[in-house]
Parts: sequence; structure tokens; C-alpha cells
Amino acid sequence: DLAQVADDAAGIVQVDRRREITYDRAAVVEKFGVQPGSIPDWLALVGDAADGIPGVPRWGAKTAAQMLSRYGHLENIPDDWEQWEVRPRGAQAVAASLAEHREDAVLYKRLATLRLDVPLAETLEQLRWEGVPKLKYQALCAELGFESLMDLPSRWTGEG
Repeated sequence: DLAQVADDAAGIVQVDRRREITYDRAAVVEKFGVQPGSIPDWLALVGDAADGIPGVPRWGAKTAAQMLSRYGHLENIPDDWEQWEVRPRGAQAVAASLAEHREDAVLYKRLATLRLDVPLAETLEQLRWEGVPKLKYQALCAELGFESLMDLPSRWTGEG
């Protein structure tokens, strides 16, 4: 989801800490086949299991990337496949599926779009993640019976 806010001009990148990969605009395009601004559309069409977005039947990653590379946003994709300037495999069936599920797809896009206009009282520095308070976390794990998770965090704060 965070790939949608990658913006080279603003110095905004997505960092995958687990894989130690940084995604700028070019890396987002390489991975998904679409510009960062089309990521919510791509997720709406393809689906996002982690966020409970089922996607549109018959729409896979390649078809979504091909169509969004040309049309930018799902609202710009014509219902009639004969009007399409690009022809993915199974275009007629894919178009019929989008026409049938367009209202759902627009909702999925809305759900996948990160809001950038929410007022925050905190500064970016105040929101910086410093780590997990070790003593509090370990006490909670013990209380809940999750002893095996006690040493899981990789970054601890000095506070209790």
C-alpha cells in the first residue's frame, strides 16, 4: 500500500525493512508495472488479501499493469473492450468482469487509497518509531502466556 506515496521529487520512498529494499518511483514501476499513483487502482483490480480486498474476477497483476499503464486509473478504462487501446489476454471477458464489478472496484480503490490529508498534531520527529519498551513488552507477553515472543522485537527502547 505504501508504494502509492513514493515520490522522488519529495524524497518519499517505501522501505521494506524485512527484505532491506527501498522502493522509489522506478522500483515501484519495476515491481508492479504501474506508477505509484496507480497503486490503489492496481490493488482494487488485483486484490489485496492482507487488507481484505478481493479484487475483480479475471484481473491479474499483468492485465492490471498493462491497462493501468495506458489508462492510469480504473475509472478511465472503457467498459467496451473494443474501445481499448491495449488488448490483454482475454480482453472481452476481462472487460465484462470490470463492467459487472466496477462499482465494487471503485470502493476497493477508495479503501486502498492512503489518506494524505488527515491533520496530525504530532511532528514527523514525534512519530519516529524508536523501538519496543522491553520491560513493558516482556511483562505483557508473560501475562498473556506468549513467552516464546518475549525476545522477538529487534529494536528496544531504553525505557521500561
